[in-house]
Amino acid sequence: MVARTPRGETVCYPVVEMVFDPAANLLDTLLAPARIPAATAEAAQALALSAVEALGGVGLFGVELFLTRDGSLLLNEVAPRSHNSGHWTAEACLTSQFEQHLRAILDLPLGSPEQLKPAAMLNLVAGAQARGPATITGLEAALAVPGCTVHLYGKAEARPFRKMGHATVLASSPAAALEAAQNLRNALRFGEPE
Repeated sequence: MVARTPRGETVCYPVVEMVFDPAANLLDTLLAPARIPAATAEAAQALALSAVEALGGVGLFGVELFLTRDGSLLLNEVAPRSHNSGHWTAEACLTSQFEQHLRAILDLPLGSPEQLKPAAMLNLVAGAQARGPATITGLEAALAVPGCTVHLYGKAEARPFRKMGHATVLASSPAAALEAAQNLRNALRFGEPE
């Protein structure tokens, strides 16, 4: 996530690691910070910043990169908006992506993107068999997880692989945050037959 003002001030959030669900073809789990060497993270941030600057972009941008097996970085996408891959910033950073976007487009000083704690974000997606009203099961158990915040999008109907919300878990380590997020995946269900 990169923010840029009309005056050219920029900030870049920590690099995150994204795991995609091949059946749903969307982001399943995100880990912040990414489990990559510091030099790779710095190169990723530099590439993301240069892409946004080359576009003359103003606002917030989700910049998606691929890390190849040989360690090269490839630019895949530049999304000019707050982005699903930045939702974790609302709980884990000094300045959320949403506030940062407003600061950027209003040409105000940008906020610190500093990450306060390791975080994992899980997209809450209706299952392959989900149909009908967006009933939810497991919410009480999810909210009992220390460091967990659940965001429901208020959609009335569950359909296969529809994004119904997301959950962010803060923990003492990236591994602990990831484990808690994976446990949430098994606890929360939307509109699935009993």
